[in-house]
Amino acid sequence: MNKTKFSAALAAAGLALAGAPAFAQEQAASLDDRVNQIFADSTGWFVSLIFSNFPGTSFPWIVAWLVIGATVFTLYFGFVQFRAVGHSIALVKGDYSDPNDAGEVSHFQALATALSGTVGLGNIAGVAVAVSIGGPGATFWMILAGLMGMASKFTECTLGVKYRNEYPDGRVSGGPMYYLSKGFAERGLPGGKLLAVLFSIFCILGALGGGNMFQANQAHQQITGVVGEYPGWITGLVFAGLVFAVIVGGIKSIARVTEKIVPFMGILYVGTALIIIAMNYHLIGWAFGQIFAGAFTGLGVAGGMVGALIQGFKRAAFSNEAGVGSAAIAHSAVKTKEPVTEGFVSLLEPFIDTVVVCTMTALVIIITQQLVTDPQTGLYLLNEAGTGVQTVGGTSGVGLTSAAFGSAIGWFPYVLAIAVILFAFSTMITWSYYGLKAWTYLFGEGDAKELVFKVIFCVFVVIGAAAQLGPVIDFSDAAIFAMAVVNIIGLYFLMPIVKRELDSYMTRLRSGEIKKFN
Repeated sequence: MNKTKFSAALAAAGLALAGAPAFAQEQAASLDDRVNQIFADSTGWFVSLIFSNFPGTSFPWIVAWLVIGATVFTLYFGFVQFRAVGHSIALVKGDYSDPNDAGEVSHFQALATALSGTVGLGNIAGVAVAVSIGGPGATFWMILAGLMGMASKFTECTLGVKYRNEYPDGRVSGGPMYYLSKGFAERGLPGGKLLAVLFSIFCILGALGGGNMFQANQAHQQITGVVGEYPGWITGLVFAGLVFAVIVGGIKSIARVTEKIVPFMGILYVGTALIIIAMNYHLIGWAFGQIFAGAFTGLGVAGGMVGALIQGFKRAAFSNEAGVGSAAIAHSAVKTKEPVTEGFVSLLEPFIDTVVVCTMTALVIIITQQLVTDPQTGLYLLNEAGTGVQTVGGTSGVGLTSAAFGSAIGWFPYVLAIAVILFAFSTMITWSYYGLKAWTYLFGEGDAKELVFKVIFCVFVVIGAAAQLGPVIDFSDAAIFAMAVVNIIGLYFLMPIVKRELDSYMTRLRSGEIKKFN
């Protein structure tokens, strides 16, 4: 009898243990659902406000806000992005760098750090979404918006250096929160402090979500796609450890990592794309023909030319973050006494991110003919829902990019997984710095205060990899673009100061007063 009872108890214990992982997963899933619901109920209005479309259109007002700003700055500074490219490259090479100038990083390191915060999954999956909805023509409008966005970066990064705080120990803190408060005060304008505080709050929220949790989550999904399913917290702990090891050393440590990762990522991804384009060299002319024809006719895609324009502008705005103000925080750490020099360097950022990397993704998708056309009319066929272009295999997002590259190179999905992981890691370490500088603006400088934020940031890495918190990420993305609302208001009021800096610098450069150091 005792044996029977003991056997039954043992069997029950065995069943309980066997069911424990499933029970834990159910509990975790239900916790995710509860958090999602609470967040969706409390922040849904804010997300809807930021990403809402103009009435009767599918054009988000926030995209128009960014593109109009970029257009204004392009015209106001006389197409500076096209006039100053040669000098920008000379600055990145260090030709004008004085080692005795205040700051923490070189021009190249500042550019690499800012690029690591923007070049990411959006360049891979986001472009695929834009092309699959707006057709090849979206690429043209994406490039145009990227070129105009160069002027926005120039404006905000010049101001970032001009109004940064320089401390006795050699550290610097800069970004929109500093030029909003100090710049407005200098011009006798009210509201600068309020705008700076709002920007800082939005920046911290964006850093913890879109710049952290979303990246960890996408990296985990890519890894499980290659090695199989396993708990997300493992990926989270590994990433948190790596991120902390880098960010604990501050911007100098971050820059030392990004100056190596960013060129490697760029060469790996763009190099692979160029190989595939070369393999299909006979279709290059046709692909560009599709891009130009699609830009002005739509070639049958949903929404026609307007649909292509919306998708192209949206992708560029969301990808290079020109006007958001985040990059000004990284560029403010540069070693220079001439604020406008970092404006010149920063304008290369949207060019690399959007005009080069995003365009490579689009070209590979187009040239490998992943978008299905009607053989008789040459127009693109719509999917069943009528919302986008039909694709080979019905893929979209990162799956479409992977299929495009994989159609020419069978092992490319592994390269893509590495690229996404590196993009995610570099984005996290850069956004940790953005969030940290917003944190110290609100709560003050100091090692202890910095360490608190760095620990919080790494905890969110683990949460992001382990949980499926869609509404949380949506709220964070909305916070990132709320930064742009605050920032561009400030740029409109402060752009005369940038104009003065630009005119002064160019006069001294032409006269020979500003000389090369190397």
